Amino acid sequence: MKLDSESVQEFKPERIRKVLLTVIILKSLIELSLMFVVARFLLGLLAGAKRSTNVFWQLLDIASKPALWITRQVSPKLILDQHIPLATASWLLIAWVLIVKVKVDLCLQMGATACQ
Repeated sequence: MKLDSESVQEFKPERIRKVLLTVIILKSLIELSLMFVVARFLLGLLAGAKRSTNVFWQLLDIASKPALWITRQVSPKLILDQHIPLATASWLLIAWVLIVKVKVDLCLQMGATACQ
């Protein structure tokens, strides 16, 4: 999303702050979901076959369920269930890169003081 200086100047300051706040909230949610999925994967490697009895793995499994569910819903049935966490981490990483780019563009257009 490329914002030119004319379009940013047309926005009211309240509108710019709301857009920036929305971008920051989305970025935080994406980061949190990505951390849950990656931590679940790493703890699953450490816990091995008995991971389903591990309380911390169960917590991470519950926390990562929404992102995994979304991925399962939008992915074709051809993709195996065991590959869904990798697909989830992939689209979350891509979404994070895109939202960071939007945030940087907004901050560059608005000035560094608005993004502190």
